[in-house]
Amino acid sequence: MSSGQWWRDGVIYQIYVRSFQDSNGDGIGDLPGVIRRLDYLQWLGVDAIWLSPITVSPDADYGYDVADYCNVQPAFGDLGDVDRLIREAAERGIRVILDIVPNHSSDRHPWFTDARSGRGARHRDWYVWADPKADGGYPNNWVSAFGGPAWTRDEHTGQYYLHNFLAQQPDFNWWNSEVADAFDEIYRFWFDRGVAGFRIDVAHGIVKDRELRDNPLATKDDPPDVRALGQRMVYNIDRPEVHDVLRHWRTLADRYQPPRILLGETYVIDIRTMGRFYGIGDELNLAFNFTFVHAPLQAAALAEVVAETELIIPEVGWPVWTVSNHDVSRVMSRWCEGDERKLRTALLSLLTLRGTPVLYYGDEIGMPDTPIRKAELRDPMGKRHWPAPRGRDPERTPMQWHNETGGGFTNAALEPWLPIGDTARNVEDQQADPGSILSFVRDLIALRRTSPDLQAGQYRQLTSPGDTWAWQRGDATVVAVNLSGRRLFVPDLAGRVLISTTRSRDGERLHDGIVLGPWEGAICFSASTSAPVR
Repeated sequence: MSSGQWWRDGVIYQIYVRSFQDSNGDGIGDLPGVIRRLDYLQWLGVDAIWLSPITVSPDADYGYDVADYCNVQPAFGDLGDVDRLIREAAERGIRVILDIVPNHSSDRHPWFTDARSGRGARHRDWYVWADPKADGGYPNNWVSAFGGPAWTRDEHTGQYYLHNFLAQQPDFNWWNSEVADAFDEIYRFWFDRGVAGFRIDVAHGIVKDRELRDNPLATKDDPPDVRALGQRMVYNIDRPEVHDVLRHWRTLADRYQPPRILLGETYVIDIRTMGRFYGIGDELNLAFNFTFVHAPLQAAALAEVVAETELIIPEVGWPVWTVSNHDVSRVMSRWCEGDERKLRTALLSLLTLRGTPVLYYGDEIGMPDTPIRKAELRDPMGKRHWPAPRGRDPERTPMQWHNETGGGFTNAALEPWLPIGDTARNVEDQQADPGSILSFVRDLIALRRTSPDLQAGQYRQLTSPGDTWAWQRGDATVVAVNLSGRRLFVPDLAGRVLISTTRSRDGERLHDGIVLGPWEGAICFSASTSAPVR
């Protein structure tokens, strides 16, 4: 049965606003553009949209450096557009989730402008400041996630300020209760306007070690990303006190009717750590599982991540799954190498696991990463690390609505803010094709909406041959995918195929199993299954 909680039963769709729909011809997506595409989102069947930051920003990190938390970036519109979006989305049964950035502000935020005016400034202790070491060096060995030291010296006051990301993104001091009070007001401002909740940026990292101790150095046994940084981020990320902050926000969100939701960017590549962000049902509603995102598209690897997640997440918690976002290469390029068969198995898996699926705009039509030349770079990471492929622009390019100049994204005479990819892959053509990826995704969402098994049924992995992954949802639904280039037989399945990735198998009757072609998957329905549970 449905849980009665939309965020458990439904599908969330992530929109990178700057790249979704330009309504005024300036080459930048905006809120009126999102409103214009609500009918499409209703047709697709999603239950909520999550918007990348829409608040005022100098765009050093494209919205993730906030200069005003309670107003709208002029390029995107104004508060009236937000109100209209919330209202018109609600008329179509769609909720609106906003991005919030509580780890850091812009260095142009009035709070930081005041903080750097002097050591006795009103907002000085709202940020993390430290004296130089005796030799004038950095206060400790912390490094920025974007590269280089995490400290910048302020010549006017002689102290360093902390920035776990760009120097233009100074970190807040969450040991100061006034910071917490200010964010309570920000949360209430948007909750009162009717937003359904927040996706919380860097939800795992907002609290820092009070003593600013050095991070331990990386070892040869650490994961590659840790070795690349040269240290284990144990004192500037994932401090235990962050859970107190999340519990407080959950209390605040639960006071509203209906309760608002908290969706956390818990960028920890460890499932046990991720599971702690649910608390005992009193912290995040949903915590992103980046172990799944970064696993290879291999049956054993993905099955292992899901099995451990099912063990770790508390009974009061609920998983959330995604295969792309604005910070990682698109699934069509990263997992699928441009192979549409692989993409269909990936999306079939995403939309049939126990938990809430989050689709990234364009994944439903199979958009790949778009090649970006040096002169076209916008992302500070891409500029800093060029020519290494570290930038995030390729997965943030404009949505491809039509096969025409501007891709249906813009009618601007000038080039859009990022180049548009190959518009041969577009929404208009795929809407008209019942065999397209878009039609496949829409049908999966529709099936999920009408299937109690797929909405709320338990996940049970089934025994199946190597390179296949099979699982049962609830009492009568089985999903099987072949993640290999050869035909494989999955035994002990009976009933009929509801949806197959090729669509040629839909309605097929099964008696003792199913032969899956290379990179093929299927959802099967049976009153009972004899397949052994692993």
